[in-house]
Amino acid sequence: MYVGAALAVGLFDRLAPSAVAELRLIGAALVLLAWRRPGRDAWRGVRLVRAGTFGLATALMNVAYYEAIARLPLGTAVAVEFTGPVLVAALASRRFRDVGAVGLAAAGVLLIADVRWSGSPAGVLWALGAAAMWAAYIVLGKRVARAGSGIDDLATGFTVAAVVLVPLLFTGGTGAATGFGVANLAPLADPVVLGLSVGLGVLSSVVPYVLDQVVLRRVGQARFAVLLALLPATATLVGLVVLGQLPGPLEAVGIALVVAAVALRSRDGDEPVPVPATSARDRSTPS
Repeated sequence: MYVGAALAVGLFDRLAPSAVAELRLIGAALVLLAWRRPGRDAWRGVRLVRAGTFGLATALMNVAYYEAIARLPLGTAVAVEFTGPVLVAALASRRFRDVGAVGLAAAGVLLIADVRWSGSPAGVLWALGAAAMWAAYIVLGKRVARAGSGIDDLATGFTVAAVVLVPLLFTGGTGAATGFGVANLAPLADPVVLGLSVGLGVLSSVVPYVLDQVVLRRVGQARFAVLLALLPATATLVGLVVLGQLPGPLEAVGIALVVAAVALRSRDGDEPVPVPATSARDRSTPS
């Protein structure tokens, strides 16, 4: 995910953040379609509506996040965005221990992110929009996962969202032509931009969201939301190992709080998860 984020920032000089998010979505959809080849049942009825809604929520989450980090410091955007998973965990909690875990996770993320409220109002609004879509991603993603065909539905959902959000490719922003028009498509003629877009889709969408579906089939929404707190903690550790960025005292305390939150919440069981139905293609595949 963090390699993908680096690719996205590099593309901001050529395309608007929303356009980069759409290219990421298209790249992920193409890879998932080629890999999974969903059957006819995946493209009709309630299943398609459920997958399409999930895909659109995921896409809008990415669009809002990219627009936020184009206007705010990354730490501020992450801290604001994390209010979405915290809200899901709080609403799904049944025990005092759960509430305590959520509080620890929220405090830890705020310390790690080193929140600074000096960004633009528009950036804060985009970050809050990303938080709302992240909450929707968790709730809708759980429903898709429990249906037993989560990865196939990722393919159809991302395809639906990519088609609906195609107009984002015509938007302009920092480093690109401003406004809305065909001229903003010029960078797409560069094979490097297209190659980076596919790589971005694989690294930032296909791999992490497929893993999310595997996890969501095994744990509840509250535990999953708290586990997401490991993302900023992991980012801090990656910064230390790869970039030599030594965490300050507050960041170190934040990492400890996040780890404590995950350990505390994970002691409780989640609601039973039914065994997913096996698709015809999977049944025909020799073991």
